[in-house]
Amino acid sequence: MAAIDTGVKRFNIRMAGIGGQGVVTASHILSNGVIIGKGESTLVPFFGSEKRMAPVESYVRIASGKIYEIGEIIYPNIIMIFHPQVITHGKSYTMPFYWGLKKDGVVLINSDAPVPMIPDQVRELEENNAKICYIPATKIANEVGGTDLATNMAMCGAIAGIIQMPDLKSLEQSVKERFLGKGFVVSGGTASLDNVIEKKFAKKAELVAKNFAVVQAAHEYAIEQGWNQWQKDRVTASDKLQKAGVN
Repeated sequence: MAAIDTGVKRFNIRMAGIGGQGVVTASHILSNGVIIGKGESTLVPFFGSEKRMAPVESYVRIASGKIYEIGEIIYPNIIMIFHPQVITHGKSYTMPFYWGLKKDGVVLINSDAPVPMIPDQVRELEENNAKICYIPATKIANEVGGTDLATNMAMCGAIAGIIQMPDLKSLEQSVKERFLGKGFVVSGGTASLDNVIEKKFAKKAELVAKNFAVVQAAHEYAIEQGWNQWQKDRVTASDKLQKAGVN
């Protein structure tokens, strides 16, 4: 409980991907999962023309306590890159992709292997002590869900594993609400994406089960890599400061 009061369970997440990957859908599912788990969350999607391969960003605030801010996140402590071309082709509204990342932040990148970066980018990320996590999200989506359209589910599962919220039960409920039509008003673009995904699976129940299986697999992957230690270290440091009387 002490850690909650210090804001150590408060995250500003900037998601960046390309049109057709379900970046906005991922932000809805992650945000709603936090709310289901009794936390607070706000989100703001940002995109231009609704077409495939166009840059998409979404800003998600997550906290176990109150959230008073809304709007674009300029200084995130978490950045999620849904497609390597955000980095290699500059397909992002924020350049360089890590601009504004707070010190000791996390960059979660969907890629089977480290993405080539120019020396200045490598240096600046190192100077900022950024934790770079490469997850084969599309590979997990294909192997577990049978489609790369579930890449966004893998990204949700992985980040939940890293920051330790929301819990898997809340995420599962959020996935159900998303695809069974409860509690959401979606934009034309995300509704179209959902329809594409629904056609991929014959039944909605199967759609939910497959998507959550991908979430679980990516969550397990993040834990197996030890990436959740980042949040454990933050909680430990916060507790020590509180015991020392430092707020």
